Amino acid sequence: MSLKRKDLLSIASLSAEEIRLILETAESFKEVSGREIKKVPALRGKTVVNLFFEPSTRTRTSFELAAKRLSADVINFVPSSSSVTKGESLIDTARNIEAMRADMIVLRHPAAGSAETLAATVRASVINGGDGWHEHPTQALLDLFTIQEKKRTIQGLRVAIVGDLAHSRVARSNIQALTKLGAEVRAVGPPTMMPVGLERLGVRVTYRMDEGIRGADVIMMLRLQIERQGRALFPSLREYATLYGLNADRLKLAEAGALVMHPGPINRGVEIASDVADSVSSVILEQVTNGVAVRMGVLYLLSGAAA
Repeated sequence: MSLKRKDLLSIASLSAEEIRLILETAESFKEVSGREIKKVPALRGKTVVNLFFEPSTRTRTSFELAAKRLSADVINFVPSSSSVTKGESLIDTARNIEAMRADMIVLRHPAAGSAETLAATVRASVINGGDGWHEHPTQALLDLFTIQEKKRTIQGLRVAIVGDLAHSRVARSNIQALTKLGAEVRAVGPPTMMPVGLERLGVRVTYRMDEGIRGADVIMMLRLQIERQGRALFPSLREYATLYGLNADRLKLAEAGALVMHPGPINRGVEIASDVADSVSSVILEQVTNGVAVRMGVLYLLSGAAA
C-alpha cells in the first residue's frame, strides 16, 4: 500500500488507517539502521531537499539520514547562505529548487500554514517538518511509534502532555494523533500556556501537575517555547520547575512502568530533572532513534515506491 496523497502536511489530514500504515512501514525499516551497511535502494534516483528556515538538530538530521538510508540524493538548504538573504520568497526559492528536479521537499518554517502554501504551489511532494505553532506531524508519528513499541498498543492508554501547550506544534500534532488511535489525553500546564477550547479536541485539561500525571501510562514533557511567547507567561523558571517540572518524586504518581518522553531539546532542571531524563523510564533517546525509521517510512510511502 502507499499513501494516496502527494504531501504530508498535518496529522489532522490523516486518517487512523493512514497513521497505522505509516507506523507499520516504519517498523519494517527500523532494522535497516541496525545493519552494518545501513542502506536500501528504495529511493535510488530520487532527490530530497531539506528546506529549513528554523534551527533544527533532530528533525533535519533524521530526515537526512532517512533519505540517505533509502539511497536518495539529499540537499540541505541553508537560508543564511542563499538568495533568501537577498529577499527571495519561500515560493520562489521552492520553485527554483523544483526546477532542478527535486522530488521531495521537507520544509520547516516559522509561519503556520507555510507547508500547505508550498504544497499547493509545487509538484514535488512536501513534508511538513514543523510550521510555526501549527503542526509537526512526523514528531507525533515517531512518538506514536515509540509508545506502541513499548506498550504494544495506543488504545486506552492515559497520556499526559505537560507544559507550554499554547506554543507547541508537537502538542497539537500529538493530541490529534493520540485521540485518533484511542488514547485518553490529558493537557497539563499553567493557564497562561493552555490553548483556549482544547477540550473540544477530546482532551481533559488540568492546571495541576500532580492531578494530571496521576495514573498516567505516558508522560510527555514539552520544552518552554520562550522564543515564541513574546512576553513572560510565568514568574520565573524556578517557579515553573517547582509547579510543572517532572522529578523522581512526581514520577511515582504515574502508573508503574510509565514512559517519560520529550521531543527535545531538553531544558534540564526546568521541565524535567536530569535523574528522570536519564532514568530507565525515559525513552527520549529511543524517540530520536525511531525518528529515522518513521521518516524513512514517510519518504518511502510518499514517493510512490510502495504502490
